[in-house]
Amino acid sequence: MWSSVPGLARAASRRFPRGGLAASRCFSAGDAAAPSGGKLGGGRLRAAPPWRILFFGTDSFAQRALEKLQLSRSFETGKKLIEQLEVVTLPATKSGELPVRKYARMNQIPVHDWPRLGPDHFDVGIIVSFGSLLSDSVIQQFPFGILNLHPSLLPRWRGAAPIFHTLIHGDQVTGVTIMQIRPTRFDVGPIVKQRECAVPPRCTADELGAMLAEMGAEMLLSTLKNLPECIKNKREQPKHGITFAPKITVAMSWVNWEKQTMEELDQLNRAIGSRIPLRTLWMGKTVKLLELVDTQKIPVSLAFTQEQLISGTLHFHKESNILLVRCKNGWAGVKQLVLKKVLSAADFYNGYLHPYFQGESRIKQNVARFETYQPETKRKKSCQKELDCHLMLKM
Repeated sequence: MWSSVPGLARAASRRFPRGGLAASRCFSAGDAAAPSGGKLGGGRLRAAPPWRILFFGTDSFAQRALEKLQLSRSFETGKKLIEQLEVVTLPATKSGELPVRKYARMNQIPVHDWPRLGPDHFDVGIIVSFGSLLSDSVIQQFPFGILNLHPSLLPRWRGAAPIFHTLIHGDQVTGVTIMQIRPTRFDVGPIVKQRECAVPPRCTADELGAMLAEMGAEMLLSTLKNLPECIKNKREQPKHGITFAPKITVAMSWVNWEKQTMEELDQLNRAIGSRIPLRTLWMGKTVKLLELVDTQKIPVSLAFTQEQLISGTLHFHKESNILLVRCKNGWAGVKQLVLKKVLSAADFYNGYLHPYFQGESRIKQNVARFETYQPETKRKKSCQKELDCHLMLKM
């Protein structure tokens, strides 16, 4: 999840050249001296809290973890857990400050602009949704290494968008992993702590992300309370069950009415719909589908002709104000969409569908369908194939 910001890995490698193996090793609570290859301001490794922490993060998911760390400093009872907390994040952009930067500024937490890290005197690094590979030389600055909070059950969903892919693929179980990072590759380090949980029915990416952020933040505090023991008992990730979660893109939002089921469209919409609305084509124009209907609330007791069951066919259900679209195994429902402007299902019917349904001709019925988008490369290949066939017939 910390690989979502492009270009930073190159900046990291320029600023911090690669060295040998990372110096993040297993320590027991009795260790006192800094391990070979590791560096520590003051020259000695702390065997117990309070810790000096450098936090790497950017987005709202990372902000929740930072909040928990900061709050633990304010309401600590008994033994102190955190002595020092500083932040590394990206510089402010024209569109505004990143959530982590904004929270740190508001709470007087020292902030360093990546790739600057500040003085070399931290015990452990914590990285959450940061977006950059870190070099050996950076990792070696931390005697206990750098811990990454990742919202999946690694090795499932390694990569930038684990929460989205959890929902897209209909996973019923997910969780949070805390691992030690390794240089040059994302999400492959040893597991320090892991906890699984059920995916709530029909939740969105935002809802699942908030739940996992809360769980992960609590796990971080638990790990810090027993850091030497947790590091000592770390385990390598399994070699089986590896899947990848690349960044979500606009290309993923195009609906294929012939191949996608109503359940798959619902999963895709709950995963990416709040960021990238699902989209299709109406007479060559892009249509964004803003409000999809719960599959259980779609009218099912409807009679249609065989022609009306062709994928992409549209039907307006007046009683429920739902625009029905035929997909692979049934009907998807849409309540709101965008075609030039935001339209309700009734608006779309009155402005675009109604004139076609006034006639009885087969041609006009065929017009009332959403089209599956074909990328330009596929269109060119298709046109070339048709041209080749045409020339062969003429020979």
